[in-house]
Amino acid sequence: QVQFVESGGGLVQPGGSLRLSCTVSGSGFSMYVMGWYRQAPGQQREQRELVARIIDNGRTTYAESVKGRFTISRDNAKNTVYLQMNSLKPEDTAVYYCNRPLIPGSWGQGTQVTVSS
Repeated sequence: QVQFVESGGGLVQPGGSLRLSCTVSGSGFSMYVMGWYRQAPGQQREQRELVARIIDNGRTTYAESVKGRFTISRDNAKNTVYLQMNSLKPEDTAVYYCNRPLIPGSWGQGTQVTVSS
Protein backbone atom coordinates (compact mmCIF):
# COMPACT_ATOMS: atom_id res chain seq x y z
CA GLN A 1 0.00 0.00 0.00
CA VAL A 2 1.60 3.22 -1.15
CA GLN A 3 1.58 6.16 1.24
CA PHE A 4 2.29 9.83 0.59
CA VAL A 5 3.72 12.18 3.21
CA GLU A 6 3.78 15.83 2.24
CA SER A 7 5.75 18.56 4.00
CA GLY A 8 7.21 22.03 3.54
CA GLY A 9 4.13 24.21 3.60
CA GLY A 10 3.72 27.37 5.61
CA LEU A 11 2.79 31.03 5.63
CA VAL A 12 4.55 33.18 3.08
CA GLN A 13 4.12 36.70 1.77
CA PRO A 14 3.08 37.35 -1.83
CA GLY A 15 6.11 37.05 -4.07
CA GLY A 16 7.78 34.60 -1.74
CA SER A 17 8.89 31.02 -2.29
CA LEU A 18 8.35 27.61 -0.74
CA ARG A 19 9.61 24.14 -1.52
CA LEU A 20 7.29 21.23 -0.88
CA SER A 21 8.40 17.63 -0.49
CA CYS A 22 6.48 14.39 -0.78
CA THR A 23 8.00 11.12 0.33
CA VAL A 24 6.40 7.99 -1.08
CA SER A 25 6.53 4.62 0.60
CA GLY A 26 6.47 1.34 -1.24
CA SER A 27 8.35 0.04 -4.25
CA GLY A 28 8.31 1.13 -7.85
CA PHE A 29 8.49 4.87 -7.25
CA SER A 30 10.74 5.52 -10.23
CA MET A 31 8.20 3.98 -12.60
CA TYR A 32 5.33 6.20 -11.60
CA VAL A 33 4.12 9.43 -13.01
CA MET A 34 3.87 11.71 -9.98
CA GLY A 35 1.79 14.81 -9.53
CA TRP A 36 1.13 17.69 -7.17
CA TYR A 37 -2.46 18.67 -6.55
CA ARG A 38 -4.05 21.46 -4.56
CA GLN A 39 -7.39 22.01 -2.90
CA ALA A 40 -8.26 25.64 -2.38
CA PRO A 41 -10.38 26.85 0.57
CA GLY A 42 -14.03 26.05 0.06
CA GLN A 43 -13.40 23.45 -2.62
CA GLN A 44 -14.53 19.86 -2.37
CA ARG A 45 -12.10 16.98 -2.58
CA GLU A 46 -13.33 16.21 -6.10
CA GLN A 47 -12.24 19.69 -7.19
CA ARG A 48 -8.58 19.17 -6.42
CA GLU A 49 -6.49 20.64 -9.20
CA LEU A 50 -3.51 18.86 -10.71
CA VAL A 51 -0.95 21.66 -10.88
CA ALA A 52 2.20 19.78 -11.91
CA ARG A 53 3.14 16.35 -13.20
CA ILE A 54 6.46 14.65 -13.79
CA ILE A 55 7.33 11.56 -15.79
CA ASP A 56 11.04 11.96 -15.37
CA ASN A 57 13.21 14.96 -14.74
CA GLY A 58 13.07 15.85 -18.37
CA ARG A 59 9.35 15.67 -18.93
CA THR A 60 6.96 17.79 -16.92
CA THR A 61 3.60 19.45 -17.40
CA TYR A 62 1.98 22.32 -15.52
CA ALA A 63 -1.39 23.95 -15.13
CA GLU A 64 -1.55 27.33 -16.81
CA SER A 65 -2.11 28.99 -13.45
CA VAL A 66 1.36 27.96 -12.20
CA LYS A 67 3.39 27.70 -15.39
CA GLY A 68 6.63 29.65 -15.15
CA ARG A 69 6.40 29.91 -11.34
CA PHE A 70 6.34 26.31 -10.10
CA THR A 71 8.87 23.56 -10.84
CA ILE A 72 8.33 19.88 -10.13
CA SER A 73 11.26 17.51 -9.72
CA ARG A 74 11.96 14.08 -8.31
CA ASP A 75 14.73 12.12 -6.61
CA ASN A 76 14.14 8.45 -7.32
CA ALA A 77 16.88 7.41 -4.89
CA LYS A 78 14.93 9.09 -2.09
CA ASN A 79 11.42 8.19 -3.29
CA THR A 80 10.66 11.89 -3.12
CA VAL A 81 8.98 14.41 -5.39
CA TYR A 82 9.39 18.16 -4.91
CA LEU A 83 7.49 21.29 -5.86
CA GLN A 84 9.47 24.52 -5.93
CA MET A 85 7.02 27.40 -5.80
CA ASN A 86 8.21 30.91 -6.64
CA SER A 87 6.43 34.23 -7.06
CA LEU A 88 3.61 32.98 -4.89
CA LYS A 89 0.23 34.68 -5.09
CA PRO A 90 -2.69 34.76 -2.64
CA GLU A 91 -4.64 32.53 -5.04
CA ASP A 92 -2.02 29.81 -4.52
CA THR A 93 -3.35 29.38 -0.99
CA ALA A 94 -4.45 25.76 -0.68
CA VAL A 95 -3.65 22.40 0.82
CA TYR A 96 -1.15 20.70 -1.45
CA TYR A 97 -1.09 16.94 -2.00
CA CYS A 98 0.94 14.54 -4.07
CA ASN A 99 -0.37 11.40 -5.74
CA ARG A 100 -0.02 9.30 -8.85
CA PRO A 101 -2.24 10.71 -11.59
CA LEU A 102 -2.45 7.41 -13.47
CA ILE A 103 -2.72 4.99 -10.54
CA PRO A 104 -4.07 7.05 -7.64
CA GLY A 105 -3.36 5.89 -4.12
CA SER A 106 -4.91 6.92 -0.84
CA TRP A 107 -4.46 10.62 -0.22
CA GLY A 108 -2.07 11.84 2.42
CA GLN A 109 -2.69 14.65 4.89
CA GLY A 110 -1.36 17.30 2.57
CA THR A 111 0.57 20.41 3.53
CA GLN A 112 -1.02 23.83 3.98
CA VAL A 113 0.30 26.74 1.95
CA THR A 114 -0.96 30.18 2.87
CA VAL A 115 0.07 33.22 0.85
CA SER A 116 -0.84 36.40 2.65
CA SER A 117 0.64 39.71 3.70
